[in-house]
Amino acid sequence: MISTQDVTSTQDEAKNNGADPARLQLARRDLILTGTAVAAAALLSPTASLAEVPMSEPKVTHPMTDEDRAFMTMALEKMRQAGVVDKTGGPFGAVVVLDGKVLAVAGNSVMSDNDPSAHAEVNALRAACRKVGSPHLKGAVMYSSCEPCPMCFSTAYWARVAKIFYAASYADYADLFDDANIAKDLTLPYEQRQVAMQQIMRPDAQKVWDEFRRTPGGARY
Repeated sequence: MISTQDVTSTQDEAKNNGADPARLQLARRDLILTGTAVAAAALLSPTASLAEVPMSEPKVTHPMTDEDRAFMTMALEKMRQAGVVDKTGGPFGAVVVLDGKVLAVAGNSVMSDNDPSAHAEVNALRAACRKVGSPHLKGAVMYSSCEPCPMCFSTAYWARVAKIFYAASYADYADLFDDANIAKDLTLPYEQRQVAMQQIMRPDAQKVWDEFRRTPGGARY
């Protein structure tokens, strides 16, 4: 995952290169969702080089263990149950594990719940967080039957999941679901995206942020 330090250092680099300040906050989100290279391109001036932007260290991968295989098999079984047997939604399954113990197993339930956010990973993360009584799952590992969509990756990020294993790739089901399209859409400027984005009443929202910063005991997560 990309750290706050990566974001800050990239923003500082952008300022030094004369980037448009209005683009900085947008690029911070893109940095989290789509990676350092995409966000850096949005931050830098046309004459700046991506090579000048500090990149986070690549994460070390390890050979699959018998335990990994067992947990992923659970996710794949839930994938089939959700999509083929119960037809609660698309064929997606996820397992959340902490300290070698399963916290939650869930399938996609978009259709049965009439909820577009009821992806397998989100369902599993919600259940796992309820089980531990915290919105954070620091050190947890998630096994997903498929490459997490941007929403599911973001949910895992917010939950502080340490690692995600996945089986199928976007390309394996691009003819059926929009995961790859959404991921690509997020790299585009707002005016080119499928869902229109327009900022209004920013000063009013900033007043609430100022009040929130002064509020004792305000949420921090």
